Amino acid sequence: MKHLFTYLIALTLVCHSHAQSLDSLANELVKDTTYWQSEFSAGLNFNQAAFSGNWKAGGVNSVAFGTLIAGKANYAKGKWSWDNQGELIYGIVKNEGQQFRKSNDRIFLDSKVGYKTGGNWSYFTSLNFLTQFSDGFEFGPADQSTLISGFLSPAFLTSAIGMEYKPNDEFALRIAPFSPRLTFVTDPNVSANVPNNYGVPIGQTVRTEWLALQLFATYDKDITDNLAIKTRYQMFANYETLAFRTIDHRLDVMLIAKITRFVDVTFTSINVYDLDMDPGIQYSQALALGILYKVSNKK
Repeated sequence: MKHLFTYLIALTLVCHSHAQSLDSLANELVKDTTYWQSEFSAGLNFNQAAFSGNWKAGGVNSVAFGTLIAGKANYAKGKWSWDNQGELIYGIVKNEGQQFRKSNDRIFLDSKVGYKTGGNWSYFTSLNFLTQFSDGFEFGPADQSTLISGFLSPAFLTSAIGMEYKPNDEFALRIAPFSPRLTFVTDPNVSANVPNNYGVPIGQTVRTEWLALQLFATYDKDITDNLAIKTRYQMFANYETLAFRTIDHRLDVMLIAKITRFVDVTFTSINVYDLDMDPGIQYSQALALGILYKVSNKK
C-alpha cells in the first residue's frame, strides 16, 4: 500500500504539466468541435485449414481468428494541439492436438498535448501506456505451458516532456530528454517464471525510471487509395544505466491493403529489443485476410 501511495504522488507530479495543458484547452473544447479530426477502424479476420487423413503433402488442421480496433481523436486550434490514439489487437490460433494459443495481443494508448513554437516545432507533454489483454505462455514438449506474461505483467506507463518536430501530417518525431517510465509486473506467478522480472525488482510490482530519454517517431501514410502504412518507433534510454546495449528499441509496422470496400489484407510486425526482457531481438509478424470497417472525418 505504501508503494502504491508513493507511486500515485510521483505520477501526479510528473503529469502536472500535462494536466495544466488540458485545463488550458478545456474551454475551447466545449465551445467548438470543428477543430477535431477523428478516425476509427475495426477489423475481423478468420483463417482455416483442413486436410484429409490421407493427405500425403502433410499439414495440420487449424483455425485462427483475429481482431483489430484502432482510433484517433486529434484537436488543433491556433498554437494548441491535443492528439489521442489507441490500438487494441488480439488474435488466437488453434492447431489440431494443441491448446489455443495467442497469435497477437496488444493494448496501446497515447495522449499528447502540444504548443507550437514556430515552423515545424512544438513543445509537448505526453503519456502513453502499453500492455496486453491476456496471459502469455512459453510452450514446451507435450504442449506443456509456462506462464511468462499477462495483463499488467508487464505494462509500461511512460510520460514525456520535450520538443516535437512535425513537418507534415504524415511524420512526427518527439524528443523528450525528461521521460520517466513506470514498469509494472503485478502477477507474482510471472515473477516466479521470468528470472529478470522485466526489470522490476523481485518482490515488488513497480519499477520507476525517473531520469531517461525517449524518442518517439510515427509515420502514417496512404500510399495509394488502397494501400496504407502505419509505423511507430520508440527508443528509451535510462541515463543511470546508459550504454549501447541497455537502450530499448521498439518498432511497430502495419500495412493495410484494401481489396474491396470492406475486405482487406493486413500485415502487422512488432520488433523489440529490451535487455530487461531478453538479450536478443524479439519479433512477431502476422498476415491476415479479413473485413475492415473504417470511418473518418478527415478532409
